[in-house]
Amino acid sequence: MPVRLLRIPHWDHGPFPFELGGRRTDTETRATYFAPASARVLYGAPGKPRRWYRPASVVHDGLHLIGMELLRTATARNPEHALAVFHFTVFRPLLPVVRAIAGRSATHDTAALTGPLDPGVLLAGLAEVTSGIGTFAISRPYTVAFLTPETDHTPALRASYEGVLPDTADRWLWQLASRSTPADFPLAPETAAVELSSAVRISADWSALVLRQGAAFLGHRPDTGDGDFYAFGALHSRTVYLDALLLGSLQRDHIDELTEELSDVFDTRRLARRVATLERNIAVFRSTYWRQHLTAHGPANELLLAFQNQHRLPDRFGEILAEAADYSRLVQTQESQQISGALGALTILGLPLGTSLGVLQVIGDESVSHLLVALGITVVVTAGALATRYGRLVLSSLRGGGRS
Repeated sequence: MPVRLLRIPHWDHGPFPFELGGRRTDTETRATYFAPASARVLYGAPGKPRRWYRPASVVHDGLHLIGMELLRTATARNPEHALAVFHFTVFRPLLPVVRAIAGRSATHDTAALTGPLDPGVLLAGLAEVTSGIGTFAISRPYTVAFLTPETDHTPALRASYEGVLPDTADRWLWQLASRSTPADFPLAPETAAVELSSAVRISADWSALVLRQGAAFLGHRPDTGDGDFYAFGALHSRTVYLDALLLGSLQRDHIDELTEELSDVFDTRRLARRVATLERNIAVFRSTYWRQHLTAHGPANELLLAFQNQHRLPDRFGEILAEAADYSRLVQTQESQQISGALGALTILGLPLGTSLGVLQVIGDESVSHLLVALGITVVVTAGALATRYGRLVLSSLRGGGRS
């Protein structure tokens, strides 16, 4: 969820280091999955930390909080912006929990993220949850759910490793990702195939679906317990795949801010300076955050692309580039008009004066009175020239240039 960072936490640096067997998913390990630029955004750099974690153990009504993370995602306008991540293990049916987090009015399960699991309590003194308004506001926390079925959960299971996945599996996956049941949000039969076609088939064992307000991972064979492959899958969903979704969230937030900057670009008289700042912010975003190829490992890329497509990020960024280019051309036009106006002013002021002085020099007249008369005539001629349509155009160009 988005938060405002009140101070740098005295937590350990880096992402939460989950462990499985002899494998520890710390910064060094996870950075090998990502391009260097993406790794710096997600994990920081030596001497410049931007992510912190803290182990925890809070149990409340079937939810066990096992750790928290803070990822600093400062922007030009919001230097305190950050994302808070809470890792839970759930010991009761998962769908009612994510529905409660989504604030479904039909659910009677209100225990999620309340009492000792209230984010305001957990982050007291470090960060405060945004009020639900502003550039980075979302109505409810973004959820990433991971569920493995048992043998009796046939709607999610393949008949064999090469068996066709039943349609009910993607319906279940949709419910977990959308945090809804058919009573909350009935998926239209006419569009269901399109909505579910974006599911990512990580392997025959499990699939993922990324939506605007949540993502879900669902297994397609029975979970056999300790030592099962799903322990590895859960590790990836909490680490590398989570990081892909976090990077998508950072991209969305920065594109939201750039859109806001574009909307008020004319709210100042210094248009040229405002457009130059906007172009610089776009360049910084493009070099720092904008990635569509995240890693050599396919599923993380597919999850990032799915998140981008859900929020139309490629299209929105293309619109930002086109609109910024239009504003840049407008500034260039104004500057050209200003230069032309300055040259016209020099012509109107300099031509009469140069002609008068040239005539006096040619006839050898050194009389002071005649010089004053010539200057007076110059002033009258200049005033007359400025009163013409060309003169008024020159003055108008100079005034227009002053607003840049």
